[in-house]
Amino acid sequence: ARVRRAGGEVELPIGGLVVGDEIVVRPGERLPVDGVVLSGSSAVDESMLTGESLPVAKGAGDRVIGGTVNRTGAFSYRATALGSEGVLAQIVRLMRDAQGSRAPIQRLADRVSAVFVPAILIIAIATFVAWSVLAESAPLLRAFTASVSVLIIACPCAMGLAVPTAVMVATGRGAQMGVLFKGGEALERAGKADTVVVDKTGTVTEGRPAVIAVEAQAPWDADSLLRLAASLERVSEHPLAAAVVESATARGLSLEVPEAFASATGQGVTGTVDGHAVVVGNESLMRDWSIDVSPLAAFAEERARRAETVVYVNVDGALAGAFSVADPIRPSSREAVARLEALGLDVILLTGDVPSTAHAVAREAGIDRVIAGVLPEGKVEAIRRLQEEGRVVVMAGDGVNDAPALARADVGVAMGSGADVALEAGDVALLRSDLNGIADAIRLSRRTARTMKQNLFWAFIYNVIGVPIAAGALYPAAGLLLSPILASAAMAFSSVSVVGNSLRLGWSSVER
Repeated sequence: ARVRRAGGEVELPIGGLVVGDEIVVRPGERLPVDGVVLSGSSAVDESMLTGESLPVAKGAGDRVIGGTVNRTGAFSYRATALGSEGVLAQIVRLMRDAQGSRAPIQRLADRVSAVFVPAILIIAIATFVAWSVLAESAPLLRAFTASVSVLIIACPCAMGLAVPTAVMVATGRGAQMGVLFKGGEALERAGKADTVVVDKTGTVTEGRPAVIAVEAQAPWDADSLLRLAASLERVSEHPLAAAVVESATARGLSLEVPEAFASATGQGVTGTVDGHAVVVGNESLMRDWSIDVSPLAAFAEERARRAETVVYVNVDGALAGAFSVADPIRPSSREAVARLEALGLDVILLTGDVPSTAHAVAREAGIDRVIAGVLPEGKVEAIRRLQEEGRVVVMAGDGVNDAPALARADVGVAMGSGADVALEAGDVALLRSDLNGIADAIRLSRRTARTMKQNLFWAFIYNVIGVPIAAGALYPAAGLLLSPILASAAMAFSSVSVVGNSLRLGWSSVER
């Protein structure tokens, strides 16, 4: 960290900072600790905390957070929180608390086995006693044979295989679909979900700004307008500039090297491109250049309604057009939301972004309920309130700011392109950044749960039928007494049937 002390600037390790130090931050640097801006202005990328894809303007008196990235200008700020008192450390504590609060789930097979094993031992003893007393010939031999047959045919192999084989096959099938479950418990819980909460940036949306629409004024067309703007923006450090350049490059436009480049913090950029004086920026910058933007009022209003940022272009002192920039939703998001709702799930958008942007994205994705403007602790609180309503919640996210909520949810789903801390906090990881993976995971979980119950049912029914026969229930009527050899064959058949039923999970399709 670069700190001002004794009238000069010195480089210090973060551990050497104290509260009250004046820290200097330059463009592109990461802020070392939390604090309050003293002088200067800039745009700070806070997406790791708030999920908002666009940088936030900061000036004197504004709060800044350690770990965020300074994008455009230089400023100095006073350190107010160090180490464990910082926002990032609080997020880590929230995540650990949420992980520690999760109660273990008792498996159905364990509950059945707890009753089944003692019951079979009692039946075997009763069979031995009954044959010893009632057999007319060789009572001890018959008693021993019948009781051993009871123990063999009731050997709980099928019962023990019912759940593990289904889990093993299902997790393998999930991996083929790009869905990684962190164990059988997560696989089981996902199928019980009735609510899916999704983050916005990087989950429903692409997670990076892009040019959405271009409106050109004669004599310019969309390509020539974008070419001039991108040529000027190519030397800017602002994320919106990167979106303009990327869009021009995708269209195959050749860019020029600008001259007399200048940046107006919080407004835009100016310069000369291919002999033309070009100004690219917001409405405020256009007013400074005495440019009337009213001819594009309808375009600007429509784009603002969709929570897109409108950027105007002035060429040689005249309004040449405008384009809008936003974080677009993923092409598959609307389809995925429809699939989740078709499965009977309520879908909620939970984001730290401003309400206007959140509602615009929700409308485009087909999501009815929105919780916006919340920090990481607010996301945890929102998940907790849903759980108190009796809901089983799946939370999907990709950022550091989502990690505590992922840990708090009944099932946390981390997008594969997300931060390492989010992947660590999640119970399920998606190898592709596509919300359809959540629908696939829930359908697979529900089918796995049905398979487990089928396996346990057949294992139980097999014992209900087989144990009385092995004990000699048919002997009085048919003279039939099951030998231990036949009992072992029947026991093996039951195990094979359970394994075969589980293998069907690997063959069947659970995708759309």
